[in-house]
Amino acid sequence: MKHSAGRDGAERQNIMAPRLVSNPYQNQVVKAIGLMVLATLCLTVLDTTVKYLTDTHGVPVAQVVWMRFVCHVFFSALVLWPFALRPSLRSAKPGIQFVRSCLMILTTALNFIALTYLQLDQNIAIFFLTPLLVAALSGPLLGEWVGWHRAAAIFAGFVGVLVVMHPGIGEVHWAMLFTLGATFGYALFTIATRYLAAFDPPAVTQTYTPLVGVLIMAPFGLMSWQMPEHWWIWLLFATLGFWGGLGHWFIILAHRLAPAGILAPYIYLGLVWMSAFGFIVFGDVPSWWTIAGATIVILAGLYLLARERIAEERARKKKTTLRVDTEFEPPKSN
Repeated sequence: MKHSAGRDGAERQNIMAPRLVSNPYQNQVVKAIGLMVLATLCLTVLDTTVKYLTDTHGVPVAQVVWMRFVCHVFFSALVLWPFALRPSLRSAKPGIQFVRSCLMILTTALNFIALTYLQLDQNIAIFFLTPLLVAALSGPLLGEWVGWHRAAAIFAGFVGVLVVMHPGIGEVHWAMLFTLGATFGYALFTIATRYLAAFDPPAVTQTYTPLVGVLIMAPFGLMSWQMPEHWWIWLLFATLGFWGGLGHWFIILAHRLAPAGILAPYIYLGLVWMSAFGFIVFGDVPSWWTIAGATIVILAGLYLLARERIAEERARKKKTTLRVDTEFEPPKSN
């Protein structure tokens, strides 16, 4: 009897004990964050490879840009198109698709020129201005105007970039202006991507970008062509398309699993990767100007993200309230 009572008590205790239940949404968010971490790592390896080719081995920038898009097409043809997405050029807005692709070419070229002369951490610190520029430009281009809270965050981001460049205190490297140009171009590229999302599926957008890049950059790449002296330079050319294509594909997969608001802060991991790779490969140590400026830009970006979440929550509550009021509104008498 004692054994039976003890067994019954243990069974009741097991029944009453709380059980850990797997949360599918939480698992998706964890996977999405992991994909964003891998994406930032891939893009860091891409920039490190570009700097190694242009700065260390003197490969012309136009050649590197062209090979980046050529190898991206090969990567898409071998990996993405057969297994992940079906290529298509049937766009509802082909003109906008072409302009978006040209913005990507311009951004890539300016970024690669800047990487030849700047440290990796300096370049990425300025590039973190992108989400703030997107918020600032969304008003005149998309009609999505920001309030004074987000306007203050945008202003703080510009102050952070000025700290990185520290004009008037130290010598401003001219290549930083190319990084600013690349950042502005990428902000316009992001806005064009957001606009096209309402008209074309991702497969169309992902098909246009590398193909237009190959066609437009072909004459520039061939005119400046410099035959590689070593076989492994060809291998590095091939990895340009691999790291670029894989990084952008990871970003797409991550945004399929979790909202952009959750994933956006993890983009700033790029500063950690860039600083680490810059030190390991090139022996570059981040300056205090870069660290201070990057901190201001990152904090401004996180504050902007928080304000956007608050705005989205207010809009959602307002929409819910309007729907409830409409459902329970008494019928009007004739």
